[in-house]
Amino acid sequence: MSTEQEVRESQTDTDNSPKEPVDQSPQQDEENIKAASENGEHSPEQLALQLQEATKKAEENWDKAVRAIAEMENMKKRTQKDLENAHKYALENFARELLPILDSLELGIQAAAGDSPELVKLREGSELTLKQFQAVLKKFNIEEIDPQGEPFNPELHQAMSMQSTSEFPPNTVTTVYQKGYTLNGRLLRPAMVIVAKAEEAPKDTPEIDEQA
Repeated sequence: MSTEQEVRESQTDTDNSPKEPVDQSPQQDEENIKAASENGEHSPEQLALQLQEATKKAEENWDKAVRAIAEMENMKKRTQKDLENAHKYALENFARELLPILDSLELGIQAAAGDSPELVKLREGSELTLKQFQAVLKKFNIEEIDPQGEPFNPELHQAMSMQSTSEFPPNTVTTVYQKGYTLNGRLLRPAMVIVAKAEEAPKDTPEIDEQA
C-alpha cells in the first residue's frame, strides 16, 4: 500500500468516527426553541417557554390594573373631599366681610347706654337687628368665639397683651377686645384678647442704716 492510500484511509476513518455532542448554553437552547417555533414545531420546551412568558405578561398586566384601580379610588376620594369642602366653605369670604358689620352693631349697642327714650328705642332696635343677624349666622354654622374667662387657646385666640392680675389664673383671657368666629369649625377670625399673667413679686426694699 502506498503512502498516499494510507493518508486517504486515515482521513476516511476520522470522518466516520462518532462525534461527541457539543454542549449548548441556555441562551442557545432558547434560540433553538424559538427557531423551532418559527418553523411550526412545538416542542415541550417551547411550550413551557411560551407559558412562562404568558404568565409573566399576565402578572405585569394584573399589577398595572391594580395600580390603576387604586389611583382611581384615590382620585375619587380627593374629588369628593374637594366638593364637600367647596360646599362647606363656599360662604367663607362672604361671611368674613359681614363680621365688621356685626362688630359695628355690637359697638352701637354698647354706646347707646343712656336712659332717654330715643336711646332706648335705638338700643332696642339695634339689639333686635343683632339677634336676627346672629340667627342667620348660626343657621349657616358660623359660630361665635367669646373666650372671656377661658384658658388662652392660640389656635382660636390672638393675644394683644399680657396683664398682671390676681383675679384670674395665669394664661386666662381677662378681656375680649373683639370676638372671633368659625365657619363649620374652620377659623374665620381669631378673638383679640388680653391674657392674664402671674403678678410679679415685690422687690425687697433695702434697709437704711441710720448710723451711717
